Amino acid sequence: MSWQIDTAHTQIQFTVRHLMISKVRGWFEKFSGTVNLDESNPENTSVDVVIDAASINTREPQRDAHLRSADFLDAEHYPHLTFKSTRVERTGERTARLYGDLTIRGVTKPVVLDVTFNGMLTNPWGMTSAGFSATTTINRKDWGLEWNVALEAGGWLVGDEVEIAIEAELIKVVAEQPA
Repeated sequence: MSWQIDTAHTQIQFTVRHLMISKVRGWFEKFSGTVNLDESNPENTSVDVVIDAASINTREPQRDAHLRSADFLDAEHYPHLTFKSTRVERTGERTARLYGDLTIRGVTKPVVLDVTFNGMLTNPWGMTSAGFSATTTINRKDWGLEWNVALEAGGWLVGDEVEIAIEAELIKVVAEQPA
């Protein structure tokens, strides 16, 4: 069954070390995707997501411009980040590992997200909604995001590990009935 990502109620967030002493958090404001959720056999589920690279937001305009530049996402030449699932491994009654290919700057690498099913219900507008949480950690250098500055006191300006946290709300797509 096909489900749409409810972008008004979904967040794709990331966290990266800054100056080795704190963390900067941000998110992407524009994305879309579909989930073919097999409710009776979750292992047959597939996920396909497209993220607008230029929609990155860390609440600091200069930093956001730098993240859009060729030093990082190169949004002008690579306008989208994509995720396409390859398989689902159920790990518990409400948990799974979602394996897939993440493409950033034209580089595709496998990633694994730890997913928790948060529930399903009929929303106040009569549509079926489902909620999921997912997390993973990637090394940005695996996708060619190498830019950094050595600190005089030791260490680096930007950490290599990027923690990704997703809170997703899906809406079941109802097939049109022939007239």
